[in-house]
Parts: sequence; structure tokens; C-alpha cells
Amino acid sequence: MNTNIMETYEFQSETNEILHLMIHSLYSNKEIFLRELVSNASDAIDKLKFQTISSPELYENNTNLCIRIRINKDNNTLIISDNGIGMTHKEIINNLGTIAKSGTKEFLQTYNKTTQEKNSLIGQFGVGFYSVFIVSKKVLVKSRFGGLDKNEGVLWESEGKGKYQVKKIFKKNRGTKITLYLKSEAQNFLESWNIKRIVNKYSNHVAIPIEIYTYDEKTKTSIWEQINQAQALWTLEKSKIKDDDYKNFYKKLTNDSNDPITWTHNKVEGVQEYTILLFIPSKSAWDIWNRENKHGLKLYVKRIYIMDNAEQFLPNYLRFVKGIIDSNNLPLNVSREILQENELVKTLKKALTKRILKLLENLSKNTESYQLFWSQFGLILKEGPAEDPENKIIISNLLRFRSIKTTLSENLISLQNYIDNMQKKQEKIYYITTDSYASAINSPHLEFFKQKNIDVLLLTDKIDEWMMNYMTDFKGKSFQSVSKYDKSIEKLNNNVQDQEKNINENVKLLLNKVKEILKDKIKDVRFTHKLTQTPAIVTTDSNDMTTQMAKLFSSAGQSIPEIKYIFEINPNHELIKKISTETNSKKFKNWVKILFEQSLLVEKNTLDDPNKFINRINKFLIHCN
Repeated sequence: MNTNIMETYEFQSETNEILHLMIHSLYSNKEIFLRELVSNASDAIDKLKFQTISSPELYENNTNLCIRIRINKDNNTLIISDNGIGMTHKEIINNLGTIAKSGTKEFLQTYNKTTQEKNSLIGQFGVGFYSVFIVSKKVLVKSRFGGLDKNEGVLWESEGKGKYQVKKIFKKNRGTKITLYLKSEAQNFLESWNIKRIVNKYSNHVAIPIEIYTYDEKTKTSIWEQINQAQALWTLEKSKIKDDDYKNFYKKLTNDSNDPITWTHNKVEGVQEYTILLFIPSKSAWDIWNRENKHGLKLYVKRIYIMDNAEQFLPNYLRFVKGIIDSNNLPLNVSREILQENELVKTLKKALTKRILKLLENLSKNTESYQLFWSQFGLILKEGPAEDPENKIIISNLLRFRSIKTTLSENLISLQNYIDNMQKKQEKIYYITTDSYASAINSPHLEFFKQKNIDVLLLTDKIDEWMMNYMTDFKGKSFQSVSKYDKSIEKLNNNVQDQEKNINENVKLLLNKVKEILKDKIKDVRFTHKLTQTPAIVTTDSNDMTTQMAKLFSSAGQSIPEIKYIFEINPNHELIKKISTETNSKKFKNWVKILFEQSLLVEKNTLDDPNKFINRINKFLIHCN
């Protein structure tokens, strides 16, 4: 190739369409061009490091590796240079002509094929490089491959409009220098503060120093100022990182003034290479309850920042987790902005989920710390059994509950605690779902359990009823709502047969009378021996919708079928015995309706027509004598 001859290469006719796609469709903001150029420069330096292991002469007495940025406002240029491996004449055509030579049809076909084929494009220099035309009207690239003669440098030049030119040049230093002639609307990239901001945002943790040419007006001197940290905390050996370093990093990462409760820092090597640094905050974010908001990890690829809130790596019920994931081989789409759905991402999600659950399992051994965690994020973790059946066992172990054997001031108990304290004949784990702690602890459904010293879990969060639909059993013990009819509860009563024999004859006649009065309002009426202080309650059948579930559907604006309750009467209660002797049919009917409506009020905390109930009570009180 003649040194003075500029070779012109015609792009295929579809090039303008390709560039339009690159500039207007694949990138969501203009500033990422600098991220792409820094990433390419970092890759070139990494390649040099690798090749000099066997060929140290490629350093050419220049081992001070760095990436440099220089602004020239006089001619509206931005220059990004590196002293990495550089490119040969052939490589510069292949690399910078990738899109051009493939053509729109071939490129789009590849772009619309499998995820893996899409992802491979990001590894090609030309794709990321062409983002420069988002801000540039003309681009010059000067490069020389390490070890080649200084006369073997190559100049590549293009306006991105149908052709590019290549010329052999003299280039003293190894590496690549890219000069961007900025468009008029991109003049803000000639401000050093903006360049520093972009580097800090995307490339702060690149292991290579990134320097900007700075002129000091006071001293009238120029220096190369390093503007990146050049050392990512997560890349250091854990033994060299102090707890305060982790805490300070967390605060900077999240803008949280509080220390995290705990964290996990791991590097995985092999087929999948990635590093994670994940934190459990000590206080929930203000928007944590909005499942529609994006919650995720900060994603880096080879220490290059890609995005915030990468939600593909953790299930939604772990959205409180903060931190970073840095992958060496994570596939991205062409713009490096959207993760592709593929097996690697799914595998990473499984691994990170198990890692966090294990971290919480270890945290649960410290009662005080875990109580703090649970107070902030327990409600969110309760979404887990429904969302993540694969990890339901470990999630179940992490759940905490109040029960009739604990007070509000005491620590919550785990399901393992509950099982360890079960009665000998107890077959199931009993629970009650209500609107509040007061409603739960005072529920007549618990009278028998309190008498027999059998614990019952008190579930008072709105999510609890939904969660329990996915909690069928725990370590061989099935769950049973005490507000549903179940024979296992009656089995726990050793004296049930004697109690049946002692039922007053008048009381025995009640069932058919009550059923006749209530008719279609109930599913059934029966005696119960699980009440000690209450005359009657209503329960739902084992396969019917519970009251709490009906409330959830109703609050969501969904129509629900009418619940037909089982009316359970305590034959030993004085009020029931009194009613059974009532000979006035009108009074008897009113007694039954009042009793039933009382039971509904206790169960639902409301009535369809409370005024009618009050009037019935008032009239009855007037004529009670």
C-alpha cells in the first residue's frame, strides 16, 4: 500500500439504513458513545496484556497503559486514545467495516435470529464503534498494531454516509487514536465536566486509568488528570476489604445513609465468570411496595457499567436486595442496554437467588438482626412461596409469625419453632387469618386452642391468605385454617363423646329448627365443642373460599360468589340452652337471626345490613322482659 494514497471503500447501498438503525433505534441516549469507545480501548489494552505474556516485545518500551481523552473546542473535536494492542490494515477494515460489509439485509436477519447470534454482535468492534455517529459528523481513526514498523500505521476516515477511506500512515506510538468531529447539537461533549460525569457513570471501575487533558489557568500548566477510580471494590480480594469499606461502598451505591444489615461478596470462575456484591439493607426504600417499579441490581460487564435496576437476576420477592453483578461473558443485545432472555441469564438468576436465600438463612441465626430484617422486608418475602416454588422450602424456613403463645413484645416464631412445640396428638399446623392482631387474638375460633394449650399462628397481613394458598405443608405437617371446618380439630378434644352425651334434649332439637329458619343463608348447621365462651361461630367448608380471601378479591374489584357458611353452635353455652327452651316462635326466630348475624359480624367484621341488625337488637331489648 502506497503511504500517500487514500483507498476508498464503498459501503453497500443499505449502509445509511443500518447507521440510522444504530443511531436512532438501538441507543436510548447519546452519551453511551463514550462508554463504547472506552470499552473498546479497555479491550485493546487487555488484549495487549494477554499477548505480551508470550511476546513481551509488543510493549515497545511503553508499559504505562492508559486511556486518554482530549477536548479541542477550537475545531470541535473530541479525541479518545489508548496504547493497547492496536489494529493492522486488515483488522481495521474487518473491525470497522463489520456493519458495512454485512449489509442491512444480512445484519437485520442476524439481528432477528436467535438470541445467541444477536449477542455475538456486541463482541464485534464495529457495532459499538458506530455509536460515534450519534454525535459525530466525521470520524478519524489512527491505529498501529503493536510490534509493527512505525510506518505501518493505518488511518480510517468516514462520515458514515456510504463510504470510508483507509490510508497508510506513520504512527509513532502503538495503539488507537479516535478523533470525533462533533455535530453542532453535540457541543456539550466538549465540556470536561460532562466527560468526567459520563466516565464516572459508566467507566469508573475500568481497571485502566482514564485521563483527561486539563489546563490549569492559575499555574499555566497542562496535566493529564485521572478521572476514574480504576479499581472496582468487588474485584479486590475479600481478605483485603474491611467492613467499613463495604459499608461505605453500599452507601455510595444506594445513596442510603444507613449501614446494610449484611452482604455477600463472591467471585465465580469457570464457564460462567462473574462477581457479585449484594447487600441486604437495614431500611426499606420508599417505593419498595410498588411491584411495578423497577427494582434490580446494577449491571457491569467487564467493569463497564451497563444499567441500573437489572431485574432479570433476582425474582421480584427479593427486590429489596441491592448491589452489583459484574460478568465477563454475559450476553447483551447490540446496544448493550437490554439483556437477552437466554439460558445464561436464567442460570445466573437461579444461582443468585439461592445465594441470597442462603445469606438470609445465615442471618436468621442472629435473632436481633433477623428481626430487623423481617420488620422491613417480611411482607415482601411472603410473596416468595407463590413466585418461587423451587425454593419454597428454604423460604418457608425464613418466614416468621406471631402466635397465641407469643406477645407483641416477643420475638416472632419460625415454622420450625412451631413444630418443635406441637402437642403429641397434633396432626396439623393451625393458623388464623384476620385483619388485625386484636381481631386474631380475640377470635372465638381460638377458644379451644387456648384451652388445650395448642399454638395457632396469627396471620394479620393482607398477603397472608394469598400466601397460604401456596403453603400446603411444612416438613410433613399440613396447614389448617381454624376458621375452616376440619375433623382434626375435633380429634384433639378427648372428651367429645362425653360432651355429645351430655347435650340437653331441648338443645338437640335445635339443629333442624335453626336450619329451617336460616335455610339458604347457610350451608349447614352443626354442634361444635371447640367453643368455651362463645355461643356460636361460622366457618367455611374445607374446599370453600375463606372470608379473608373474599375480602382480597373484593378489594381488588373482583366479583366473588356468595359464601355459604357452616353455622356451628356451642351446645354447652347458657345462651344456647336458654334459646332451646323458647316456646314463642317469633322470639325464637329472632334469637337465631341475632345469633347468626353476631357470628357473621365476628367473622367478617362487617354485615351487609348493619342497621337491620341493630334494629333487631334494639327491638329485642325492648321486649326482653
